[in-house]
Amino acid sequence: MPDDRTPDPAATEALASLRVEYSLSELDERFVQPDPLAQFGHWLAEARAARITEPNAMVLATVSPEGLPSTRTVLLKALDATGLTFFTNYESRKARDLEANPRVSATFLWADLQRQVHVHGTAEKTAFTDSEAYFQTRPYLSQLGAHASPQSSVLPNREWLEQRFAELEKKFPKGNVPVPPNWGGFRIVPDTLEFWQGRRSRLHDRVRYSRDPGHAGGWRIERLSP
Repeated sequence: MPDDRTPDPAATEALASLRVEYSLSELDERFVQPDPLAQFGHWLAEARAARITEPNAMVLATVSPEGLPSTRTVLLKALDATGLTFFTNYESRKARDLEANPRVSATFLWADLQRQVHVHGTAEKTAFTDSEAYFQTRPYLSQLGAHASPQSSVLPNREWLEQRFAELEKKFPKGNVPVPPNWGGFRIVPDTLEFWQGRRSRLHDRVRYSRDPGHAGGWRIERLSP
């Protein structure tokens, strides 16, 4: 009898043959912005112009107190000279990880542009006023969802969550939803940002910015081997 757990050889061969030749653009370290967050903003604007779905989506990596890595996709909601900000439940797994170890990395993938950006840095909580200002811009149902979900905890079933949501809908009318006490932002203050542009023959362009007070503008810019 064949073992259903054995990978299909044809499917494995098909995966091995998947290839894309990258040729859309190039990245020259001589012509990038001197500040990496300005360069990131430029690429983000191009991703939006290309109508990429959720160009602000980033894969966020954290490490638990026990040393276990974890990744998930979150949405970038603010970008300025100080860093990159996202919002979450402060009792979630990612938030607990960051409380224990604020070192973090994030990856943006814009496959249609054959581009990636890797960010490494330290996460810090945003001020309550910043979290409140963003929370008030969220759609009403998303505001309720932030209250309803005990993020990362085990639920008895889907019905429990929907019942909780219905109760909150009665409790908080539209326009009168307060910020949950366990909800807010984290700002990633970057130490390094790497910009990756796909190129032919897998000779990709990789340009890395590293924070360095000894360099003009406070950043050292280097080309990395692909």
